[in-house]
Amino acid sequence: MTEPQVYVVEDDEAVRDSLQLLLKTEGYKVASFPEATSFLEAWSPDMNGCIVLDIRMPGMSGMELQKELVSRGSELPIIFVTGHGDVPLAVEAMQLGAVDFVQKPYRDQELLEKIRKAMELDAQRQDLRVEKQEIQRRMDTLTPREREIMEMMIDGNANKVIAIDLNISQRTVEIHRSRVMQKMGTHSLAQLVRMVMLVRNSA
Repeated sequence: MTEPQVYVVEDDEAVRDSLQLLLKTEGYKVASFPEATSFLEAWSPDMNGCIVLDIRMPGMSGMELQKELVSRGSELPIIFVTGHGDVPLAVEAMQLGAVDFVQKPYRDQELLEKIRKAMELDAQRQDLRVEKQEIQRRMDTLTPREREIMEMMIDGNANKVIAIDLNISQRTVEIHRSRVMQKMGTHSLAQLVRMVMLVRNSA
């Protein structure tokens, strides 16, 4: 993963420079782009942070950039910068996944607060992705029989029922169950269910 940054996409050079100075003063790492297409050329799936994006720009608009990023699977939080008449567009953008918008002229502190929240959101998403990857890694260490028994465990089946259904001894089920819990790194059935659901819901 790359270092978290605020990506400013703004065609007005004066506004872009002002934003960059403000954000750097607040300690953020900043990358700025004069148009949507130049950001797309620089975009990669491992970017993290947030985007401050002008909704109206020559060429590809902020909305069109957002739709393209969504189609590429980007989860970078987007804060749109809008003019007075762009609120309906901003609402549509939020329905497509933008996290917030700010109207011009905005107060610096208002924008900074929205950026702070967006950066926190992205950090949480990154943590969740790492957790899902670790759970999947653990699941991949299970044997086919262990995975089969794990599925029956999270469906709420008792050892005796699993033994009957699989035509094996209850003691064998207990051994497999113990190995499942050990490999998954938990002693709690509730925690095991949460882990499996987390991975399933992201599939």
